[in-house]
Amino acid sequence: MKAMILAAGRGERMRPLTDDCPKPLLPVAGRPLIARQIDALRAAGITDIVINTAWRGERLVQALGDGGALGVTIAWSHESEALETGGGIATALPLLGAEPFIAVSGDVFADYDYAALAARAPALIGDHSDVHLVLVPNPDFHPGGDFALGEGGRLARRAAGAASYTFGNIGLYHPRLFAGRAPNVRFKLLELYLAAIDAGRAGAELFEGAWHNLGTPDQLAALDRELAARAAA
Repeated sequence: MKAMILAAGRGERMRPLTDDCPKPLLPVAGRPLIARQIDALRAAGITDIVINTAWRGERLVQALGDGGALGVTIAWSHESEALETGGGIATALPLLGAEPFIAVSGDVFADYDYAALAARAPALIGDHSDVHLVLVPNPDFHPGGDFALGEGGRLARRAAGAASYTFGNIGLYHPRLFAGRAPNVRFKLLELYLAAIDAGRAGAELFEGAWHNLGTPDQLAALDRELAARAAA
């Protein structure tokens, strides 16, 4: 199985830290965020990784190279400008192949076991779904959530009176979800998620462990303190 780390965005809310540094290279507890993602994927047995770049992408390539020093193999998908999540994945599809793959954001930290997500791949190969998303309890900065969790582990649209959850920026995708989508065209994944929900071809799970979406310097500093406390415990 392959994985893609989404690392093309500039991270405007993280400025000035990202004025000259791609957000996934920002360190937390002394290690770049993207290196922590790579560590977690490798621990799950996933060593073929695609990374997309746009803002200061050369810094990512300089830092990570071909991935050998981290025990993985990295293929690079370079974008002249960030294509959003949908456009970034659609552009990288030739590098990802014909089988289901995991895609994660380079600025997310989670104690999530990617091996559990990889184990769901046969259901996608068997034509039962096109996508499976990892949802998390709504953080303070996103109280309204993104989706509901339907019966039988199905992803559902938000609805009045139903509990909602936030997309954790971790997902399992079959390439056919992107059928008909041209490369190098900017678009958001949300439109594909909603189409898959309406077709009954989207699954989901709720993860309630440690999860951080690092959008601001304060959030980065808070995680740094949390990891320092863990190390000292």
